[in-house]
Amino acid sequence: MRLTSIAASALLALAGASGAVRAAPAQALATEAAAAQAAPGGPKLAFPLACQIGRTCEVQNYVDRDPGPGVLDYHCGHRTYNGHTGTDIRLLDLRMQKAGVNVLAAAPGKVLRLRDGVPDVLIRDPNAPRNENIGCGNAVVLDHGDGWITAYCHMARGSVRVKVGQAVAAGQPLGQVGLSGDTQFPHLHIEVRHDGELVDPFAPQPVAAGACAPQAEMWDPAAARALAYKRGAILNAGIAGEPVSLDSIEDGAIAPAQAASPAMVAYGRLIDLEKGDVIEVALIGPDGQPLAQQALDPLPRDQAQYFQMVGRKRPADGWKPGRYVAEVRVRRAGKVVLDRRIETRL
Repeated sequence: MRLTSIAASALLALAGASGAVRAAPAQALATEAAAAQAAPGGPKLAFPLACQIGRTCEVQNYVDRDPGPGVLDYHCGHRTYNGHTGTDIRLLDLRMQKAGVNVLAAAPGKVLRLRDGVPDVLIRDPNAPRNENIGCGNAVVLDHGDGWITAYCHMARGSVRVKVGQAVAAGQPLGQVGLSGDTQFPHLHIEVRHDGELVDPFAPQPVAAGACAPQAEMWDPAAARALAYKRGAILNAGIAGEPVSLDSIEDGAIAPAQAASPAMVAYGRLIDLEKGDVIEVALIGPDGQPLAQQALDPLPRDQAQYFQMVGRKRPADGWKPGRYVAEVRVRRAGKVVLDRRIETRL
């Protein structure tokens, strides 16, 4: 399952006519080459979202650097999808989005264009209105001078708090994360361009197809540390008092385990897994013994998102008081590479 959001590749026209349209993969490589000479002189970028990687948000997608039908991120991994032109930083669930998370200016600049008023509707909703010309949704484009711009997509309707022509400082709120445009999950899509050409802020200089030599990033030191590349992540994990689903996890509507719960479930939602990964989920009782556990077969292919749960029904004599533990792990080539442990007490 590939999680996608429509990129902002025509944002130079955002306030005029068509809005955002995804660039073709071959164009992405060409535009990187065209921007190569100027890229090192671009602005230093601060972290653009009021969240914390690994705790309240994660990177889902990077720029696709592959010129053909394949996908390739700047680290020679596959944490992207065909033709993707920005960096997607996603929130953990819709409850967090509804509470309000600020989108922040990554560098000082002036508001060049903006759009507000696009509804917040997940595209998984069969009744969601579709308009390919506004895939970027509610957005702000900042001009940083010398041909450099940054664009911020998918903001919540009515949350944009700047005006065209306004000067903004790095870290200044522009709006809040929303669900506007074509998006399957609450996130910020941030895009960097120079003279209209795409630039990958993690690797501003072009490289030969399939080569991923380290480069000087455009991110400032704090943002670079926060955005250090990960080969997968555990987005959500916990213990619920009833079976859960991807939708209930995304909605943040998880019933906590209680003494009267009809069931107890350990669950995990993971992103950007690799072919061959083995997912393990276990529910451990107060005596330290597994109440339920499962180790899946190795994944047959890369997975942008994966969900698994294990659990059991309440015993006839009820749940024993004490500590219950959910363990979610991923093994890669036999080694644990992702691990999350959640505890609750009854």
